[in-house]
Amino acid sequence: MRLLVHVEGETEEAFVREILAPHLQGVGYEKVGARLLGNARARARRGGIRSWDIVKGDLIRHLAGDTGCIATLMVDYYALPSTAPNAWPGRALAAALPLIHRGRSVEQALHADIDASCAFAARFEPYVLMHEFEALLFSNCTAFAGSIGHATKAAAFSAIRNEFATPEEINDSPITAPSKRIAGLIPEYRKPLYGIIAAIDIGLEAMRLECPNFDNWLTRLEARAV
Repeated sequence: MRLLVHVEGETEEAFVREILAPHLQGVGYEKVGARLLGNARARARRGGIRSWDIVKGDLIRHLAGDTGCIATLMVDYYALPSTAPNAWPGRALAAALPLIHRGRSVEQALHADIDASCAFAARFEPYVLMHEFEALLFSNCTAFAGSIGHATKAAAFSAIRNEFATPEEINDSPITAPSKRIAGLIPEYRKPLYGIIAAIDIGLEAMRLECPNFDNWLTRLEARAV
């Protein structure tokens, strides 16, 4: 069985290639790859979330064209459009739910929409990051700060992390989203480079222990490999 992870940016693409692929191939997948959403390679500025209609068409074409492959999504809840014409299923309604249910609620809405449109939804496993990729980096604040050359920021990162039950609860607003908090402490932070360096040092085990939604997604993918 092969796995293709549809992602919204180069950081997530590198995360799949450098960290997720070795792990998932180790549990039974023949091949694990990543693809930017909405034919992003054809755009001058790669990455960024697309409207659901574009992404949906991309997913259905992939599911129909490769019957031996599982398709999954890795997208930020924070960035998902909630209003027409670019709205993603379930995103607007999720905002009214308890935080612990928001990501899974959107995932279920995405799956239902694919299921209503094609016969291949059984091979579709969506995942909505709460709230964005940078939340995972708060799984080990000491490793995060040290890996990007800012060890003195470990206490500040920990103070942010300790405001919440899990890193995935660090909230979604233009001021307080995980990436915004990091940039406030380290203005020169560059997501594609620093994010992957930190993620490698932090490791999947710490992320899974600290981030239950992330762990749930990997558990679901692992189950499909056997």
